[in-house]
Parts: sequence; structure tokens; C-alpha cells
Amino acid sequence: MLQRQSIFSLVMIAMFAALTAIGAFIKVPLPVVPFTLQIVFVFLAGCLLGSRNGFQSQLVYIGIGLVGLPVFTQGGGITYVLQPTFGYLIGFALAALVIGWMIEKVELPTKKHFIGANIIGLIIIYAVAVPYLYVSLNFWLHVETSWSHIFLVGFLNSIIADFCLAIASALLAERLYKVFRSAKSLKLVQVKKENA
Repeated sequence: MLQRQSIFSLVMIAMFAALTAIGAFIKVPLPVVPFTLQIVFVFLAGCLLGSRNGFQSQLVYIGIGLVGLPVFTQGGGITYVLQPTFGYLIGFALAALVIGWMIEKVELPTKKHFIGANIIGLIIIYAVAVPYLYVSLNFWLHVETSWSHIFLVGFLNSIIADFCLAIASALLAERLYKVFRSAKSLKLVQVKKENA
């Protein structure tokens, strides 16, 4: 039983890591911080996989990028931690963790739960990413940049679109959640029959 559940979890973790990587290449180039669709898969990972598996899916994505596979918006490799946008990736992992935790606390989550969790996740992403952007540019890349410029390029340029994506992802997650839940239940029923 545990083996079947583990296989299902591993497949889902790998799938959402791959989807996040694909989302990195669906982008609108903007100065300093490009706008991508990665955030959609972060929201969905948290909502559908739960805190642990959602978090792990993002850690797998970050890990494969840091070992050198070009899955980030500007390549890959260990030196990517110096990129100004690496804070968004840290925020993605933390957001998936918190979103999943919030959804797990509700027996039967509804639209408002998914929307609320995604908005909290969005706040976490920006709370990590914007300061990281400032520190990265000013301290190790030696590009003197004011907080107002960072606020513009790291927050204002994309917050409205990301907020809309948070709502859209929540509505999609509400529909998909039932499918994911029934898939998990079906696996458990099959395993119980086999062990009977």
C-alpha cells in the first residue's frame, strides 16, 4: 500500500517539477525580472499535492537547475543562486509548502480556500523575491539600484498578472482537487482489495 502511494507521489512530484520547468519558458521578457507562467504550477502543486509533495516538487525543480540543466529562465548551474531572480525560486518552494499546508487543514476545501491559500502563497513569493532582488543587485552584482526601482521591476510589473493567475489557478485547482483526491482513494481501494 505504501509503495503504491509512494510511486503515485513520486510521479506527481516529478510531473509538477517538469511543468514548473516548462512554465519558465512561457514568458514575457521584461527588464530584470521576466514574467513567466511558472507561478501557475507552483499554485497547483501546493493545492493538489499538499505541503510536503508540493514543496518537494519545487525543490526537485530547483535542484535539477542548480546541477546544470537549463530549466531556469536564464539557464542553470550552481551560480544561478547569484541571479537576481533566484529569490523567486526560493519563494516558489515556500509558497507551495504553505499553500499545501493551508489546504490540508480543511476537510473539504472550497473556492474561497483555494483563492485564499494562493493569495497567501503569492505574498510569500514576493516577500522573499523582492528583498533578494535588491540584495543581489546591490551587493554581489554591484549594480546600484534603489528600493523604488526594485519595487517597480520586481513587484509592480507583474503583481496584477500574478494575482489574476492566482485566482485562475485556484478555480482550476478546485476542479482538479476532486480528481486528485479520487485518484488517491482509488489507489487505496485497489491496494486493500489486493491485500484482502
